[in-house]
Order: sequence, then structure tokens, then C-alpha cells
Amino acid sequence: MRYAEIKRNTTETEIALKFGLDGTGQSEIDTGCGFLDHMLTLFARHGRFDLLLTCRGDVEVDYHHTVEDVGICLGKAFARAMGDKKGIFRYGDTVLPMDEALILSAVDVSGRGECYYDLSIPAQKVGDFDTELCQEFWIAFARNAGVTLHIRQLSGTNSHHIMEGAFKSVARSLAEALAVDGEYANEVPSSKGVL
Repeated sequence: MRYAEIKRNTTETEIALKFGLDGTGQSEIDTGCGFLDHMLTLFARHGRFDLLLTCRGDVEVDYHHTVEDVGICLGKAFARAMGDKKGIFRYGDTVLPMDEALILSAVDVSGRGECYYDLSIPAQKVGDFDTELCQEFWIAFARNAGVTLHIRQLSGTNSHHIMEGAFKSVARSLAEALAVDGEYANEVPSSKGVL
């Protein structure tokens, strides 16, 4: 079982995370930010990842540190759980409809952590969540997971649907990329021999 535990304590956040890459989509999430909890619950479910996560952050300031640090920790958990990456498909992509929103995501488990983000979210806030933090989350995640991540909005007008579509789409792309190809179980999918 590909599994990781991450703890991160700073002056801004205290995070404890348990992550199972080969899970069933079970999650218990409490970050102090209801919208982020909702997105991560959907992420775990659609990727079939098991995720236990608590975060105590300086939410009296805003959600920025919480969102970014959770992205860092989840990225680190993916990187650790992937191990040597032998046998993975490496690439994954999903076009996901969420009502009027249509979101494309593509992942390369390359070891090069970059995020190419192209979402046009019309509202500045959904509830008390600053929608610009969606990008901060994915940048932090991609850098720390060591994946090249593209997220592109093909259509959409509802801010909640656009972000929800992104979390679901990325989860499915990651699950596809990190699935083990039995035919190549002992090979790293790179001409370099490492990822």
C-alpha cells in the first residue's frame, strides 16, 4: 500500500495528514475552512484516495496560509506515497463536466513540479473563501508533489462549479497517472530510468 503521513507545524499552521494512494475515497477533513474541506472531500472521493487531515491555522487573518500549507502537505504526501514510481502510467488527463463548467486537467508525474493554471473564476469569494486561493493551492500542491499539472477551463460561469470541476478533474487525472501498469510493474516510465 502506497501511504504517507505528514506533519507540519509553523507559526501560521499546524497540520497532520494521513494519506493512502491506493484507497477507496474515504476522508475525514477539518481545515477550519468549510469550502476547502468540501473540495478536498470531493478530491479524495473522485481519486479514490484515503485522506485524514486536520489543520489549525491563523484563519482569523484569512485562509491564505491554511490553503497554501495544506497544498504543500498534500503534495508532499503524494511525493512520499509514490515511492520509486515503478510501474505507474505516469500521464493522466480528464475532461470533466460540472454542470455548465467544463474543466480539463492533465498530469505528468515528471519530478518537475510546475502548475499551469488557466481558470477564470468570476466571483472574488464563494462564501468566505477567496477564489484566488484556488490557484495558490494547486501551485503549492504541484511543486511539492513533483508533478507537472495543467488545469484549463473550457467553459463555465459559476465560480463554485469551476473550482469543484478542477478538484474532481485533477483527482481523476492523478489517479490515472499513478495507477500501476502490471505489464511494466518493475520499470520506471522514463528513458532516463528515474523520475
